[in-house]
Amino acid sequence: MKYIVPDYVKKKYDQVLPGGMNEWPVVALSQNREEFVQAVAEESISRIKALAPTREALIEEIETTVFREKLRIKRNPWAVDPEDEERFLNSIKARLLDISQNNPPKEEIDEMLDEMLYEIVFRYSDEIAGNFKKTRYRMARSLVTFGFARLLNASRARGFWSIFKTKFTLQDKIHITGEVEQLRTLARKGTIIMVPTHFSNLDSILIGWVISALGLPAFIYGAGLNLFNIKIFAYFMNSLGAYKVDRRKKNALYLETLKTYSSMAIQRGCHSLFFPGGTRSRSGQIEKRLKLGLLSTAIEAQRVNYQKGKRDALEKIFVVPVTLNYNFVLEAPSLISQYLKLQGQERYYVENDEYSTSYKISAFLVKFFTKGSHISVSIGKAMDVLGNYVDIQGNSYDKNNRVIDTQEYFTQDGRIISQNQQREDEYTRMLSERIVEEFHRINKVFASHLVAFTAFEIFRKKYSKLDLYNLLRLPEEDLFIPIDEFKDTFNRLLAKVHQMKNEGKLDISPYLMGDPDEMIEHGMKNVGMYHAKRPLIIDKAGNVTTQDLNLLFYYHNRLVGYNLEKYV
Repeated sequence: MKYIVPDYVKKKYDQVLPGGMNEWPVVALSQNREEFVQAVAEESISRIKALAPTREALIEEIETTVFREKLRIKRNPWAVDPEDEERFLNSIKARLLDISQNNPPKEEIDEMLDEMLYEIVFRYSDEIAGNFKKTRYRMARSLVTFGFARLLNASRARGFWSIFKTKFTLQDKIHITGEVEQLRTLARKGTIIMVPTHFSNLDSILIGWVISALGLPAFIYGAGLNLFNIKIFAYFMNSLGAYKVDRRKKNALYLETLKTYSSMAIQRGCHSLFFPGGTRSRSGQIEKRLKLGLLSTAIEAQRVNYQKGKRDALEKIFVVPVTLNYNFVLEAPSLISQYLKLQGQERYYVENDEYSTSYKISAFLVKFFTKGSHISVSIGKAMDVLGNYVDIQGNSYDKNNRVIDTQEYFTQDGRIISQNQQREDEYTRMLSERIVEEFHRINKVFASHLVAFTAFEIFRKKYSKLDLYNLLRLPEEDLFIPIDEFKDTFNRLLAKVHQMKNEGKLDISPYLMGDPDEMIEHGMKNVGMYHAKRPLIIDKAGNVTTQDLNLLFYYHNRLVGYNLEKYV
């Protein structure tokens, strides 16, 4: 079956902003990087002092930061970590010890604490800040498109020289669907916050290419600091607008600085992207609970903009959910292993990163593009920061389709209220729930997802007395499904998926149209196709079986949350 690429994806996009790259807010931010880093540090310090208003509380926060940071570099060091990090932390620790042992005058203690706080926070602010450069952006954009396209063409034609031909385009491989025109229009009128699902480290480069392919200006986006260990990733992400997020750092000083950076960049009109799940989905499920820290910065930035008098619908902040859909995820074996070990618990673990070298990511890209699999990128409907849908002019609508004024949610007695943390926390929770709903609504079901779901749920029903962990320990000889049973169950689930598609509850791939036997063949061919042990195969007896039940569980999980289990 040939995937039909929409006309709006085939055409070459004009740049969204008429003024060109020089008018992009991210360019202004990069040109004034030092000033912005300083502003972020100062605002962060103000917030931290509000959270720790007494001398004793501030000492405790700094002590906690030093303890956690020293533990981090001992247990989980990364190549990208600064060489002087341990020396710096020892310096802070020595000054804290001086305060404790020598008990200097209170004025001197306050001065020492201010100095330490500034050094730590400024260091964080400078680490987080991106290094976007116009010339590098153009080059990186061209290299990503050139490199991906050449790999794609090499996969479609024989012979070494085929890699230099351009018969096929990335749009044949990466399918962008959904509310594309609304996104492009609103990017001219307000500030976009794009919130994608997160399954693979490939997501960062993929979404960067999508933004460029749609003719959008560069976004700033939070990328895991660990990816900057890899030279090829570091170059592209620095060039494409990334700022750095270190998930190992859990102390309040770092988290406040990170949130401040995000909020202030959005206030300055920078289109922003972050993965609201916080990290890659370990289970393979679409995110059910989002991290509220960075998401809350959208609420804050909207309120601050209203306080500054930016109340026109064209100056609003728009939140755009995006789902990324793959037939296989390179990291799936280690991700599902981590999920099963940590299920229901919050324990420390050292992240096993398959992208640990430039060679490994290059090898993966070659293998990915020389396979016949596709990626789907689904753009959801834009919402305001309260989770209300907006139209193409940026007007907000409530559930009864009535136009509403978002500013009223930040107003009391006709005046814009300054920060009300409890209220904004509630708004953030409301927004997160709406994003999760939209993730499920725009999720594009692949044939590979459906065959994996079918098989695992048959196994689960067959061994219903076993819990998940005992089920996953079953020997291979017990893991087979007669093909006729598999087809009957698949067809029931397929009918329900089509019904849900018609009800607007999810989306489906074109490969889930037509003959069910062809769908099953396509799904089994593509599910987890990269892995040495395949999640689903047909054995010599013609039964459906698995070579890795953990992987089958991972790919099955993509359809968890739709209550399809009762149709098995």
